[in-house]
Amino acid sequence: MARTRASDYDDKRRTILDRSAELFAAHGFDRASMSRIADACGVSKANLYHYYRDKEAILFDVIRVHLEVLLEAVEAADLPGLPPQERLRRLVGALLEAYRDADAQHKVQINDLALLPPARQDEVRAIERELVRLFAEAIAGVAPHLRGTRVLKPVTMSFFGMVNWHYLWFREGGGFTRSDYADLVTRIIADGTRGIAAEPEPARAVAAGR
Repeated sequence: MARTRASDYDDKRRTILDRSAELFAAHGFDRASMSRIADACGVSKANLYHYYRDKEAILFDVIRVHLEVLLEAVEAADLPGLPPQERLRRLVGALLEAYRDADAQHKVQINDLALLPPARQDEVRAIERELVRLFAEAIAGVAPHLRGTRVLKPVTMSFFGMVNWHYLWFREGGGFTRSDYADLVTRIIADGTRGIAAEPEPARAVAAGR
C-alpha cells in the first residue's frame, strides 16, 4: 500500500526548500550534504529522504519554485491595456515585491543553476525565458521603435541586470524603498530607450557557408 502523505506535507516541503536555499546561499551547494541539510531543516536524515531523494532534487525545486513564484506574480500584475509605461511599472514593481525575502533563493538561482543536469536546466530556463518574453514585450511597449530589432534583447537583459543584482545592495528600511526602485528602473528604461537608434535584425544567411 502506498504511504499516505501527511496533511502538512507541502508546508514541510516548502520549509525544506527555504532552509536549503539559505544553506546553499551561505555555504555553497557543494558543501551541503544531506546530513547538513537535514540539520538545517530540523529534521532527521531519514525524514528528509521522505521528501527528496538527493540534494540535486532539492536544488532543482529551490530554483524551479522560486522562478514559478516570480512568473506568477508578474503574470498576475500584467495589464496589457494600460499605457505602456504604467504597464512596465506594474511589472517591475511586482517582480521586486516577489523578490522580497527571497534573497537566498535568488542567489542560488544565479550561482547554482548550471550545476543541474541539462534536462533540468532546460526546465527552469524555460521559466526564465517566459519572464524575459513578458518584460521584452512590456519594454517594446515603451520603446516601440525597438520592436523587431536586435537591440530589444540587450535592453531587456540590461533591465534584468539592474533588478537581478539589487539584492547585493538593497536594504529594507534604508531610505530607498522597493517602490522607489521600481520607479527608478522604469524611468531608466523608458527614458533611456528613447535615444537608442532602431537597428533591424541582421539578415541571416540562408545557406551554409554563405
